[in-house]
Amino acid sequence: MVIQGYPDPGDGLRLHLNENTGGCSPGVLEAIRQVRQSDVSVYPRYREAVTATARHFGVDPDWVLLTNGLDEGILMAAVGHIAKARVHDAETIIPLPAFDPYPNSTAAVGATAVRVPPGIDFAFPTQQVIDAITPRTRMIFLNTPNNPTGQLISIADLTRISAAAPNAVVLVDEAYIEFGGTSFLPHVPTYPNVLVGRTFSKAYGLAGMRLGVVIGQPQVLDPVRAVTLPFNINGVALTAMRAALEDTEFLPGYAAQVHESRERLYAACRRLGLQYWPSAANYVLVHVGDTAPFVQALAARSIHVRDRSKDPTTPGCIRITAGVIAHTDAAIAALDSVVSLRRGPGLAARQPQ
Repeated sequence: MVIQGYPDPGDGLRLHLNENTGGCSPGVLEAIRQVRQSDVSVYPRYREAVTATARHFGVDPDWVLLTNGLDEGILMAAVGHIAKARVHDAETIIPLPAFDPYPNSTAAVGATAVRVPPGIDFAFPTQQVIDAITPRTRMIFLNTPNNPTGQLISIADLTRISAAAPNAVVLVDEAYIEFGGTSFLPHVPTYPNVLVGRTFSKAYGLAGMRLGVVIGQPQVLDPVRAVTLPFNINGVALTAMRAALEDTEFLPGYAAQVHESRERLYAACRRLGLQYWPSAANYVLVHVGDTAPFVQALAARSIHVRDRSKDPTTPGCIRITAGVIAHTDAAIAALDSVVSLRRGPGLAARQPQ
């Protein structure tokens, strides 16, 4: 039986979906408690939330589209610029490894995905992406930091690709940019073909509210707006988002814990002889060899991580969320236990390159 949603791993620490392991700002919960019956019984009003979001990101309000999670923004960008435009033989370019909604949205609008493999140690293949651009290219999906590797795309490379594809929409997915790297937002006024995607699911701890943002100049954003449902976000979620933006101390405090958690995971991997890749996001990709028994052993210790081995670009790898330091310490203790019991040919002990 297929049930909607991602499988629930059960009790334990959820370190498999890159969620904020500390929860949301207390101010968010207080704002939700103030919601009135009349607020729930009417259709949501977006003006205040849009203007607050625009002010936060330093852009004009007509450059902002709020979406039901960034996933919806990705899909609606493909619908607006490919399906509704009735573009035949359209292609999208997807550097690997990639977030599932990129190929899924490509397939949903009947386009062809042109997948570009990564370089050594997941180096971003800038020239290969540019070489893949053709007159059929309608969208290019760029994820920085990358999920699942945590690798950044430099601003210089983002500008090169954007300039090389004036007839395609370049969607720069910055879902994890609050944890490391530099946003492309200041460069959006120069590139009328660029959309920047952001989310409140990760750094702000609002994954359960499903709130995303797509930002771009009106000429590239309006086709996305035209196919997005008018009441796509519920009023309680809008209230939560405004409260999250008002708490200016919450995000820096959590980001600091993420940075320290990453360093602790790196040190643990070096000590245990596990290869890892330094990350700019709130997770670390680790090579463990035979992933299934490893993931199961961690789950038995109430630590849930993501098995990435089904992706041909990340064989033998797991992804571990780096959040609250105490949670990371618990994950490291479980790693110590599992590695000590499972040393052998099925668990490669490769040093970082």
